[in-house]
Amino acid sequence: MSAGVVVILVLAVGTYALRLVGPVLHGRVAIPERVTELASAGAVVLLVALAGTGALTEGGGFAGVARLGGVAVGVVLAWFRAPFVVVVLGAVGVTALSRAAGVA
Repeated sequence: MSAGVVVILVLAVGTYALRLVGPVLHGRVAIPERVTELASAGAVVLLVALAGTGALTEGGGFAGVARLGGVAVGVVLAWFRAPFVVVVLGAVGVTALSRAAGVA
């Protein structure tokens, strides 16, 4: 067997084992409330960081003020619970109008 096949098999077994741990230990391990809160907050922070990085960078650098404006408008609209279509169209519209006006 080649090394690549061995690596794939080891990763497959490890993935299956991790998926199996949840149901097996479900009633046996009690996670403290504080750990649950911290894990939830950590997930939100990581998601926001990923979204911010993906939305504001392009090719390893800053994507420009026009995209920043569009993202800001999208965030504000989402904060005020606008429908998803309105959020997307608002963000795209601000970005497009900014770029049409010559803002980089």
